[in-house]
Amino acid sequence: MEQFSLTTGSRCQMIDITGQVRDILYKSGCAAGICYVFVSHTTAGITINENADPDVPKDILAALEKLVPEHGSYRHREGNSDAHVKSSLMGSSQTVFIEDGKLVLGTWQSLFFCEFDGPRRRTVWVKIMPAS
Repeated sequence: MEQFSLTTGSRCQMIDITGQVRDILYKSGCAAGICYVFVSHTTAGITINENADPDVPKDILAALEKLVPEHGSYRHREGNSDAHVKSSLMGSSQTVFIEDGKLVLGTWQSLFFCEFDGPRRRTVWVKIMPAS
């Protein structure tokens, strides 16, 4: 299992982490199997979506803000309840197949780290499971 850190620059943002995950896969030498990407933070998430148009991540964040506004009648005293809910909606992990030493992602797909309570320093975990 490998990990890498990143620093987010705003309260809510989506950061393309496909390159970092590909680097870990390349270092592993795995030709076929499964790649797990996991974030161990309760106010962040991992998703797969389009990265060809930079407006797509912006639209996702805007839609999440409409669904779960930052300020609401939340009980959690830290003031980041919306971040916890958004994290739960996105999920904390993604699984990607590996074939021919490459992540099996669609033409427009990328892996995104989703920050909902930044800016912060975060850690992403990557586990490569070779096919047996």
